[in-house]
Amino acid sequence: MSARPHVVIIGGGFGGLSAAQALKKAPADITLIDRRNFHLFQPLLYQVATGSLSPGEIAAPLRGVLSKQKNARVLLGDVVDVNPEAHSILLADGAIIQYDFLIVAAGAQSSYYGHEEWRQWAPSLKSIEEATDVRHKILYAFEVAERISDPVARSSWLTFVIVGGGPTGVELAGAIGEIARQTLRNDFRSIRPEEARIILMDGAPRILMPYTEKLAHKATEALQRLGVQVRTGVMVKAIDREGVTIAQGSTEVHLDARTVIWAGGVTVPPLGRALAKSAGAETDKSGRIKVEPDLTLPRFGNIFVIGDLAVSLDRFGKPLPGVVQVAMQGGAYAAKSIVKKIETGGVLPPFKYFDKGSLAVIGRASAVANAFGVKLSGLPAWIIWAFIHLMYIVQFQSKVLVFIQWAFQEITFSRSARLITGTTVTDFIFNNELATQRSEGAKQKAQAVGTVH
Repeated sequence: MSARPHVVIIGGGFGGLSAAQALKKAPADITLIDRRNFHLFQPLLYQVATGSLSPGEIAAPLRGVLSKQKNARVLLGDVVDVNPEAHSILLADGAIIQYDFLIVAAGAQSSYYGHEEWRQWAPSLKSIEEATDVRHKILYAFEVAERISDPVARSSWLTFVIVGGGPTGVELAGAIGEIARQTLRNDFRSIRPEEARIILMDGAPRILMPYTEKLAHKATEALQRLGVQVRTGVMVKAIDREGVTIAQGSTEVHLDARTVIWAGGVTVPPLGRALAKSAGAETDKSGRIKVEPDLTLPRFGNIFVIGDLAVSLDRFGKPLPGVVQVAMQGGAYAAKSIVKKIETGGVLPPFKYFDKGSLAVIGRASAVANAFGVKLSGLPAWIIWAFIHLMYIVQFQSKVLVFIQWAFQEITFSRSARLITGTTVTDFIFNNELATQRSEGAKQKAQAVGTVH
């Protein structure tokens, strides 16, 4: 090991950034590598997808965040492999970077359970690009419905299906309900947005399975007040441009829905599988890497795996959830452990996760929370949710902007970021439908003229 150890951190999410900041005074050089040049506040991606916030309000440039940390540098790059024996990582452009300590916080990506073809028709919410794509689909659906006269076709465009009853699915369904019944209520002339059909579905017996049954029930009631239909115990069989086919028991049903959004499971990114293979590490069925109690890999005590990529057990032997707090606490622990090894050669006690609770917002002044053992719902839970999310947004400027946007939205029901940007397959479908509609109209007119003559 050199006189000045080199710590490489893969991933600028909550875990990686927490580790880098915790190493601020460490006697080491820090290199943070990410495929993007910004830290993304993923819990608020659904607000970008529903027009409440703009992408820049939930993202912070990594170089700016770490600009005053003199022992840290940021590199833009895609890490594709790790060589634990050689203490090196390989980037997609062929660059090789050596390390003394490695923290892998590469996060997770959406899992379509072997049906990647569904991604084209049902985007998930893991990136800014996906969030703006979802925003496009939601807002465009109302625009299409405004111009289509056929009631059956119009109904399919005003049907929104969210697959996955976890916090993301619940928050997204509630936000779409507010858009339809409050934000857009007076914006259209040919349609009534409040008549939009919003369906939240999950294969589990109820939504929000990690929460208590009482809180899940309250969340279901709050969603229903926003016009959201909650369907549980259903499995998705197919998704295409026409909608989604679901099975409940032995019965299969096709739902005509031009807007399907995926809020289902997650899996590890390719780097996770590459690391597991090169290190000979054991994984669970979703590909997450099983780590030691100190978050290191077996046989490689200088490699820490944290966050969504790791299988770390609590004191009861149950895997820790893939939530922000686990990643942040894991990053801080890995940093302290590295400092301990550098300064004294010693080791820290095993990692212990402190569960601060779970939160999910449903709509305006409505949320459910299990915070520090206290179970809340309604406005008190929403206040806690808002405070915690503001607290963990990285940049102060973003905190202020988000607070102002939320305050304005609560008073006026308006969503200032309702922008339809980019071009998706929806545009082509829309144009084809309008062309067909015009063709049918012309044909009917011609027949009418022929009848008169």
